[in-house]
Amino acid sequence: MKHLAAYLLLGLAGNTSPSAADIKGVLESVGIDADEERLEKLISELEGKDIQELISEGTTKLASVPSGGAAVAAGGAAAPAAGGAAAEEKKEEKEEEKEESDEDMGFGLFD
Repeated sequence: MKHLAAYLLLGLAGNTSPSAADIKGVLESVGIDADEERLEKLISELEGKDIQELISEGTTKLASVPSGGAAVAAGGAAAPAAGGAAAEEKKEEKEEEKEESDEDMGFGLFD
């Protein structure tokens, strides 16, 4: 990830095809050692490709990934409308359970 971040920073700075030495320079400037194997793999996979096109393709792919947030929002919106009385009942049940738990043991904490 650090190699890709350095590649993207160089791209933003105007270097449309950063070399391995360029990426190493960015990483070394912040005290990070570059992993030669990963760096060479990144350079070979991105060679000749436009960064902006890759970002656009990735954005469209991420848009189709379900995140689960919509179900929570839909369920959360319906809960206040129908759940006011249910919440009160749950509180009452919890209070009753606390009282019963003391009676089950046959003695109270301060008896």
